[in-house]
Amino acid sequence: MTARRPCPPAPGPLEQYAAGFDDLFDSLAQRRGFRQYLTGLLAPRERNKTLTCLAGAEPVAGAQHPAVQRLQFFLSESPWEHERINARRLEHLLDDPRTAAHAGGVLVIDDSGDRKDGTATANVGRQWLGRYGKTDNGVVTVTTLWADERLYYPLHAVPYTPARHFPHGRSDPGFATKLQIAAALARRATQAAVDFRAVAADCAYGDQDGFRGELAGAGLPFVMALKRRRGTWAYGPDAHTPVDAARGLAWHGPDRPGDWTAVTRTFRDGHTTTWWAADASLGWWGPDGTTRLVVATTDPDTLPEKSTWYLATNLPRPGSPREADTAHPAADLAEIVRIYGIRNWIEQSHKQVKDELGWADFQVRTDRAIRRHQTLVNCAFSFCWEAGPPPTPTNRPARPERGHPIAPPGTLAPGPTHRPQLADPHPHAATLVESLVQHAPSSRVTKPDQRSQYRPTTQPPPPTPALTNHR
Repeated sequence: MTARRPCPPAPGPLEQYAAGFDDLFDSLAQRRGFRQYLTGLLAPRERNKTLTCLAGAEPVAGAQHPAVQRLQFFLSESPWEHERINARRLEHLLDDPRTAAHAGGVLVIDDSGDRKDGTATANVGRQWLGRYGKTDNGVVTVTTLWADERLYYPLHAVPYTPARHFPHGRSDPGFATKLQIAAALARRATQAAVDFRAVAADCAYGDQDGFRGELAGAGLPFVMALKRRRGTWAYGPDAHTPVDAARGLAWHGPDRPGDWTAVTRTFRDGHTTTWWAADASLGWWGPDGTTRLVVATTDPDTLPEKSTWYLATNLPRPGSPREADTAHPAADLAEIVRIYGIRNWIEQSHKQVKDELGWADFQVRTDRAIRRHQTLVNCAFSFCWEAGPPPTPTNRPARPERGHPIAPPGTLAPGPTHRPQLADPHPHAATLVESLVQHAPSSRVTKPDQRSQYRPTTQPPPPTPALTNHR
């Protein structure tokens, strides 16, 4: 058997991480492309991380440069399987004691919508893009993530394909709604031996009876948000919406809480706040029913819209008749609030990190190339956890001046990056990215009219300047 030719190493600690995937690539070009793509995603840039940016070339004018074309071929045409790459990525995370999933974690279901022009790109369509808060032309990807109070990382991602891409529309056998994709991804997480306490999702998923029923039928516990005005059938004097049910609970002030129980929430910067939680009844839902309605708020008197959660869960109440009849351990009010609280902070943090790594910056048209790009972004995301110890939620030093986070022990760069600050818990990831740039070998691409005069130099040239924000 012919020995494999050695691959030029990736900069710094990225080489050890990339080498763990080498057996999944058949050629030297694939192994090199994998390293170059991850390096480009991790390195800070002043413009969007399109293929020209990842290769260090100018936008538009440098699109035909050989370095860009090699990355284009690696992403779109080269024969490698992104599912195997993602499976290996999860193996690394689950086998590492620092990042291994445990039964106290939460499986978060979410979707990410990104604007894309035209109609020729796979999965593109006019649809609701949650991150922009409006309907627009774009691509929506359903994702699952594992999270606890210390860290989080993506598990699986599947782009949603609008019905117009199928010959028979929504009746086509290949068509799947976002809810169906999400349920399949939740089952896939259990098949991958990912431990978690419950599935958590916002009201876009929690308001769907069929979706909750599918999770329950698969034996999965859930804690999901409901819209405050979500209506249900009930007799005239009974509550018809979650907010009606909450207003029917007794409350006489903090000294006489009535039906409410004080719950302490601890945030990542160490400060705590007191919330109030209670089991409510709505239709067939109740404290001892198959589905519980839990209300959590900062003020039971006024139920402020921005700080009140209406949660549906199939986790039994401690001491209820259902506790002995279900395989799910009982969960008190504090546990229900904790589970959904993890989902809530991940919403902003994960999207910030994805923006930093170029999740939406792909300029390819095929479904396979889009999924490959997303897999590579997730690999870059996971590398940041594997390369340094995740911060712990206890004994954190006081936060300094805003915009200058403290680097936790074990960071691989001497100081914080000057890129836009990532939400906790990622100061160490930002400094790690900065270190890759400092130690990366230079491969600057010259302009076409300068290539004949270009000569190698022993001194690394300055980074490619920010030319434009071209998408």
